Amino acid sequence: MNMRIASIFAICLGATPLWAESHASGDAEAGEKVFRKCKSCHMISDDEGNDIQKGGRTGPNLYGIYNRVAGSVEDYRYGDSIVAAGEAGLTWDEESFTGYVADPKGFLAEYLDTKRAKSKMSYRLRDEEDAKDVWAYLVSVGPEVTETDEAAEATE
Repeated sequence: MNMRIASIFAICLGATPLWAESHASGDAEAGEKVFRKCKSCHMISDDEGNDIQKGGRTGPNLYGIYNRVAGSVEDYRYGDSIVAAGEAGLTWDEESFTGYVADPKGFLAEYLDTKRAKSKMSYRLRDEEDAKDVWAYLVSVGPEVTETDEAAEATE
């Protein structure tokens, strides 16, 4: 009996990383390298204030971006369009993130169905694989994704 429990436990432990990263198709290690382009404006700092990736403060802190409502980092002064997108239901997942970083203004214009949308983010990460890799990196250094997070994403 104890051997069976130990075997099940070992299988569950082995599957945990696969489950946790199932929502990121990119390569986190490659994404860390690509993120060097992003850190002139963005940093990654955990909830306790520990810097995971030092960077600029022009853009919002990207810690915990997975499933976060767009335009919602406390004490960051967002543009009106990204706030409106968040209020309209935009949350960050791999698809929305890669679409946004490829063309921030165009993405917001399409999401909000208005040509008047603007974005403070002028840099574009047009290579889709690079964007997926950065997403995978951000997810990998963020807080652990829970089943509740996965369920919330599935219902959207």
